[in-house]
Amino acid sequence: MPGPDLFEFQRMNRLPPYVFATVNEFKMAARRAGSDIVDLGMGNPDLGTPRHIVDKLIEAASKDSNHRYSASKGITKLRHAIAGWYKRRYDVDLDPDRETVVTLGAKEGLAHLTLATITPGEVVLAPDPTYPIHSYAAIIAGGDLRSVPIGPGRDFFADLQVAVRQTWPRPRMLVISFPHNPTGAVVDLAFFEKLVAFCLEQRILIVHDLAYADLCFDGYKAPSILQAKGAKDIAVEAFSLSKSYSMAGWRVGFICGNEKMVAALTRIKSYLDYGAFQPIQIAAIIALNDSQECVSEIVATYKERRDVLLEGLGKAGWQVEAPKGGMFLWAAIPKDFQPLGSVEFAKSLITHAKVAVSPGLGFGSGGEGFVRFALVENVQRIRQATRSIKKALSSMPRDKAPIQLAL
Repeated sequence: MPGPDLFEFQRMNRLPPYVFATVNEFKMAARRAGSDIVDLGMGNPDLGTPRHIVDKLIEAASKDSNHRYSASKGITKLRHAIAGWYKRRYDVDLDPDRETVVTLGAKEGLAHLTLATITPGEVVLAPDPTYPIHSYAAIIAGGDLRSVPIGPGRDFFADLQVAVRQTWPRPRMLVISFPHNPTGAVVDLAFFEKLVAFCLEQRILIVHDLAYADLCFDGYKAPSILQAKGAKDIAVEAFSLSKSYSMAGWRVGFICGNEKMVAALTRIKSYLDYGAFQPIQIAAIIALNDSQECVSEIVATYKERRDVLLEGLGKAGWQVEAPKGGMFLWAAIPKDFQPLGSVEFAKSLITHAKVAVSPGLGFGSGGEGFVRFALVENVQRIRQATRSIKKALSSMPRDKAPIQLAL
């Protein structure tokens, strides 16, 4: 028999246990036992893709010519649609051939971009807490991670300056996302102007994930980092059609900006894939180019859910600040339950309220003490969830005693 060292995979050893798996297993055990769990955990959009986009997919999929390998960098018309989308929205000019590349969703693009540009030992900065691929793409690439605190009451730019001063070797890359997942933090264009100027001076590459470009509320509009002066000299931006067009399972997005970073991603992708299924890319063209009324309807749905959830939690005595962007609520665990920690508190909500949320620890150590609600259930189910939470908060255990499924 081969020795155990044969199956020691060092890159995997650098990845921590997936915290969300613990709560997901607990949730699935509850469902198998017959509990009706309102799942506000994973940010998996429940809204159907707009009909005109689906119809285009069906039409394109019926043509044999679209069943062949596609282009790993994305078909030409889609890259032109991406450039047009940026021009209309942000007045940003992009060269479709040198400054855009189509990806299999933003997550794949971010991971492979990091793999293409970061070598072992180079330092990547990322917020803490944050969406896991923003930080762990660096680990997968063999780089080193330095976290920058983010959250209520913090000045991210000031914390970033401290992190850069205290980091050696000097950071190679900064990965950010605004509106931010999970905290909901937002920034204005002036922030990006300062950030680009700072990173140009410090010679730090910037990767900005604009996944929630459209999911903005209360008059807020998310800027693109590519609007900032000099941004294309040092930055790229990722976008996914998953949220704006409710196309999560379609796995299509793009990365744009600095041509050398785009070229690096394009080159590595040429070894890894043949691009998304061509009918999906054709449907994505329709999504970007046609009427954006469907996007407004999707955003209105998320805003209604946000408001209903905020109202319901308020009635339960759980006050949460309204985010101006994203599809989540980032909620500090009520004071009486802080001793539980985010994982045990999330498990306790499943047991006593029949509601699933994401523990903050899953987004990094800076997320401890918080949970994240995803706006992925209809308002009736959200009201059901908040009524159950109100009852549960009066009876749930407040210490770390073992939690048993109350089924």
